[in-house]
Amino acid sequence: MEPATQDTKSSNKDSADFQSRLIKAIYDTSPDGILVVDAQGMVVAHNRQFLQLWDIATSQLHMKADGTAIGESDAPLLAEVVARVQNPAAFLERVRELYDNPQLDDHCEIELKDGRTLERHSTVLRGEQEQYLGRVWFFRDITAQKKHEAALIQLARHDPLTGTANRRYFFERAEQEFMRSRRYQAPLSIALIDVDHFKHINDQYGHATGDEVLKLLSEKITALLRESDLLARIGGEEFAILMPSTGLAGAALMAERLRMTIAEEASPVAGLMLHLRFSAGVTQLKAQDQSIEDCLRRADEAMYKAKQAGRDRVEACA
Repeated sequence: MEPATQDTKSSNKDSADFQSRLIKAIYDTSPDGILVVDAQGMVVAHNRQFLQLWDIATSQLHMKADGTAIGESDAPLLAEVVARVQNPAAFLERVRELYDNPQLDDHCEIELKDGRTLERHSTVLRGEQEQYLGRVWFFRDITAQKKHEAALIQLARHDPLTGTANRRYFFERAEQEFMRSRRYQAPLSIALIDVDHFKHINDQYGHATGDEVLKLLSEKITALLRESDLLARIGGEEFAILMPSTGLAGAALMAERLRMTIAEEASPVAGLMLHLRFSAGVTQLKAQDQSIEDCLRRADEAMYKAKQAGRDRVEACA
């Protein structure tokens, strides 16, 4: 019977050794940075990826031969991590909340000072009797993913030629501001702008020059607007400006300021010096308007009047 017992012990030892090596292999090759902290707040393990993600030298931690940390407080390590995050106060507050509430799991994104974004998961370690054993933290670099998402949002919301908002995003924001205006009884104005003699520019100088005119005009207008205003190219040579918390008088004054500033001197466009001029129609949201389209319709009518009156002017529709 003894040989059988020895074989069983050997088999169990081999199995345990295999399991240990398997776990270590997964641990070391994981794309996530992993940190394990026990119930006493002592660091008991972490992998190489954790150190790389947080740019922490191995020498800053006491290590065993197998790569695990000799039990020491996570306070020094936490200080290193906090020094690298964009919002240390909020980061620390959430970490302390998780330690104070061991039943909670957590997931969030962390902005670092070096411009990277990390995704963080934190989960509780429990024993067979559901007792709290500690917490495991997982970190993953999602910077590339976030940049890709931002690029997709940029494409979905912005005009590829001028970089202004596109028609779709303008109407999305306009609907939001319409509802906000109704809820808080705040003024809301819209200006529609159409480049004067744009067809002539295209015919005489070519469409490439026409494109440069649109780009330059949008840059000049954007530079003069407030942060709360939204400029959008809604078609061809037509632009719209959404002006929240702005009454008709203020909106008309802004449109006239834009017109005069842009028209007062020639602008270099594709090797030419051109005087950029536009006609604009301005209106304010009225109590009887059922939708933002009612407001836009009046602005369009006012812009048409500006064209009929000789162009290079602003018409306001009360």
